[in-house]
This record gives sequence, structure tokens and C-alpha cells, in this order.
Amino acid sequence: MVLDADRAARLRRALVSLQGLSVGDAFGESFFGPPDVTEERLATRRLAARTWPWTDDTAMALSVVDVLASFDRVDPDALAEAFGRRHAAQPDRGYGAGARQILTAIAGGVGWTVAATLPFGAEGSHGNGGAMRAGPVGAYFADDLERVVEEARASATVTHLHPEGQAGAVAVALAAAYAVRWRSAGAALHGQPLLDFVVGRTPPGPTRFGLEKARAMPPDASVAHAAAVLGTGQNVSAADTVPFSLWVAARHLDSFEEALWTTVSGLGDRDTTCAIAGSIVASSAGPESIPPRWLASREKLGSPYDPAAGGTDG
Repeated sequence: MVLDADRAARLRRALVSLQGLSVGDAFGESFFGPPDVTEERLATRRLAARTWPWTDDTAMALSVVDVLASFDRVDPDALAEAFGRRHAAQPDRGYGAGARQILTAIAGGVGWTVAATLPFGAEGSHGNGGAMRAGPVGAYFADDLERVVEEARASATVTHLHPEGQAGAVAVALAAAYAVRWRSAGAALHGQPLLDFVVGRTPPGPTRFGLEKARAMPPDASVAHAAAVLGTGQNVSAADTVPFSLWVAARHLDSFEEALWTTVSGLGDRDTTCAIAGSIVASSAGPESIPPRWLASREKLGSPYDPAAGGTDG
């Protein structure tokens, strides 16, 4: 299988993943609220009537795509600047305390290699922030798996120096690359399921171990069981967020809508799990699989990333 490595084709793929990520992020965020109301809405699949705001997940992914469009690669210095600039402009997007400290320091002129150590010490963060924005990286470089790993790591390291924070980004980027290839090849890649594809290329550690557990789940495993075993981001770490998100994506590569309803029913850090799953499944099921009502309900991204403003969805 040969994928187009032309820069314009790569950017189109990243934009599809970004649309899925942003809709997933906003969809998941719309399901925070009183537990009884959330339970009723999930049982009846009732969407929020209001506009669905997106969070820091989308804000940071927008910066990733900006940098890919400008440099044809992840330039960490440019990415750090973009992160800091977006955070300074809209600091109330739901950034965690550690991310706020890092991005405020970057916007104030502190180098990212120093800023990334401020809240966590030299070890760095093993949170899920690197993973939540990595889908477009995998889609962009889907024609070159070595680049997927390299660029995903670079996209995470600006804020996540810990190997596990980077491993989460690598795993999500690989899953998005798989999704692009799945759509091109049809149904399967030489018989290799998504989780096999990702596990074999993810660095050893807790995130990979979680992916191995996800791969070992029986076909009839319930969402509740998977959420209990794998975690759904309650600890806001890569290891307890990425495996569940990829488990869902692997089961619903042909349906964005089913993937997102399944993901959000796991609760937990639902904006981030839905952002990750959405960034993957939009690339396998295609942009046409995103329900128009959902795309219209999601808060606008702004030019050039909104279809109505001339962005590319296909």
C-alpha cells in the first residue's frame, strides 16, 4: 500500500483527524454534569442543545496542525511558542495546573526545555496531554511509520518530558496512522488489527502494558468492564487514558458516531478520551462519518479550520 506523501495530501489527512478530535473533545465535554442527568442522556443518547465548547485538547491540537502546515514537521520551538500564544489568548480552556504553569512560563520567555520541568521536576509529566493532540501527527505522517514515532515524540516533549507522556503520544499517533491506512487498504492491514499494530511499535512501559491488556480483552467485553480494567483518564495519565481510547477505536473503525457514544459512556476524562478516539476514527471512517449536527454543534475552530471558512474536511 502506498499513501500520498505530498505535503498537501498530508495536511488534508491531518485536518480530517483534527475535525474528529475537536468534535470528540466538544462532544465529551458536553457530558459533564450531574451524574443522574448524564446517565439519562447516555441512556437515551440525548445531545446537549447548546453549542458544545471545545477545550485545551483542541486548542493544543490546533497549534500542532499550525506547525505541521508551516514546517512540514514538528518543530518543538515553534510548537512551544504556538502553545504559549494560544494559552495566553484563551487561558480558560480547561488546562490543568501543570500545563498552565508550563505554558505561562513559555509565553513569558522561558525556554520549553526548562518550562516543562517546572511543575514536575526533571522527570517531566506522564499525563495524557501529549496523547490528546497526537492524532493529527499520525495522520499527517501515515505514509512513514518511523516519522510517526519520531514526530509524535517531538510533539509531546514540549510539555511532557517523561517517557510515558511521550509513549501515549506515540501510541495515539500510530493508531491514527493505522486508521488512515485502514481506510486506504480496506478493512484490515494484512490481517493485523489496530492494537497489534500499535503495541508492536509503542515503547515498553505502563502505557504499552495497558494496551496489551486492551488487546487481551474478550470480544464481548462490556464498556464498563473495559473502563474498570483500563481506566478512563481519572488519573489524567497516558497509561490510564490511551488504552481505553484505543480499545474503543479498534472496535468502531467504521463508525464515528458509535465510537464516540461508546467512549463517552466510559465517563472519566471524557473530553480527552473522546478527543483521542475521534481523532482516530475520523481518519478510518472518513470525515463524512461525523454527523453534520455534531459538527454544527461544536464551537467554531476559526479560519482556516472550519469548513464554512474554507478549511479542508476531506
